[in-house]
Amino acid sequence: MRTNFKSRLPVIETERLIIREIEAIDAEDFYEYGKIVSVGDAAGWEAHFSKYDSKMRIEIMRKKSDPNYLGLFSIILKSENKMIGTVELHSYLPKFKAELGYTVNPRYWGNSYAVEASKTLLKWGFEDLGLKRIECSCYLDNLQSMKVCEKLLFTNEGIKKRGYINFKGECVDIMTYALTIDEYYERYKK
Repeated sequence: MRTNFKSRLPVIETERLIIREIEAIDAEDFYEYGKIVSVGDAAGWEAHFSKYDSKMRIEIMRKKSDPNYLGLFSIILKSENKMIGTVELHSYLPKFKAELGYTVNPRYWGNSYAVEASKTLLKWGFEDLGLKRIECSCYLDNLQSMKVCEKLLFTNEGIKKRGYINFKGECVDIMTYALTIDEYYERYKK
């Protein structure tokens, strides 16, 4: 793992992926799947209206100064040198917890890219940031995200009634998963 000299976020490589802070050059690839309404709805954000909209969203995320926001990573598929999704730890409380979030372009579903990218952030969160807990939540109809949580060996903690307000302002139920630092070392470091 190395840190990008322009960013406080690490650049992490896996066999198939490069995980690095999102950049303006990702706007076109981001728009490719960000414009799909069902992708935005499942991720909790409004679909992108244009490539310019994607670029502006990237700029806003990069300029965020909220101490509970660590930043957004692009998932780059090495074989195509293409941004195919995002992964992040958000709702960060130092030395305590954060929430994992991810999206992947539907053209690349079924290849475990979300799992591979998320594992890099679990390692970063527990081993470098000193987190004690990483959570992940999804809508009750998001079966693909639930499968990712299961593959990541998260514990299903059940339904959090009215646990999330989506971008439409609706208060909805969500399925919650979590992994503690003890579970991480037990499940990942055998």
